[in-house]
Amino acid sequence: MKPPRRTRDPQGRPLQLPLADGGALLAWHSPLAQPRALVVLLHGLGGDSDSPGVRRLAALLLDHDLAVLRLNLRGAGAGRPLARGTYAAACNADMLPALREVRRLTEGTPLLAVGFSLGGTVLLNACLAEGTLLDGLACVSSPLDLAACIKAFEAPRNRLYHRWMLGRLRRQARQDPGGLSDHEARVLEHCRGLRQFDDALTAPRWGHADGAAYYAAASPLERLAGLATPALLLQAADDPWVPATALRQLQPPPRVQTLLTASGGHNGFHDARGCWSDRVVLQWLQRQLPTGDR
Repeated sequence: MKPPRRTRDPQGRPLQLPLADGGALLAWHSPLAQPRALVVLLHGLGGDSDSPGVRRLAALLLDHDLAVLRLNLRGAGAGRPLARGTYAAACNADMLPALREVRRLTEGTPLLAVGFSLGGTVLLNACLAEGTLLDGLACVSSPLDLAACIKAFEAPRNRLYHRWMLGRLRRQARQDPGGLSDHEARVLEHCRGLRQFDDALTAPRWGHADGAAYYAAASPLERLAGLATPALLLQAADDPWVPATALRQLQPPPRVQTLLTASGGHNGFHDARGCWSDRVVLQWLQRQLPTGDR
């Protein structure tokens, strides 16, 4: 009988990835002596590299000889003091150089990634811009149509979650080491939802006229036919915040696999053995490795 695997500590060591504006993204790198690949894990909206789902998957991957790098987006988590501003669903000015730098850590082994919720959207947008960044990408409960997601957030059933998420983003914005303009501070004080937050902060900071223009530009749905990176798009039909309509209508290109489950909620997928989606993602990542490393 095989002894049970010992779960490795996913904490890792801090690593700063420089940004063009002089700031940096903070990541936690968990290397291995002989890794089969390096996997970048990217959190969702309002989360960070210490989010429970990110750490849980990190531990599972390490137990299967996959090195891990848990990345904080601009302004997230413990990386808040290192960079001005906040992240967006399409923040390629940050992600492209960061992932190129991470590629150097792989020492010739594959570079894979997993994005949770908005983190998957960020990585999809990066891979659409530069097809050789990653050797494989798994997205869990990731928005393909941001305008549809905002409408879902505004539904009465999501009022409490909407308020909670807005509170997290407000705190993150108020802690910006670069400060807020008078207009941003006023809107932040009085805004009642994510749409207003994106109109006032996210969109103009990333070069868009307003939230609607930002949602249109940062939604990968209409561009996925051009995705060169092998990808898994995993979502539940009962996700209350990311409508499954976009995944249902998607005609995936040959290198994209879609998996729509009847239940699982948003980043849920729990069963008697833990988190079902973690195991699916692990198996998919392993299939992206060279045959001898699977």
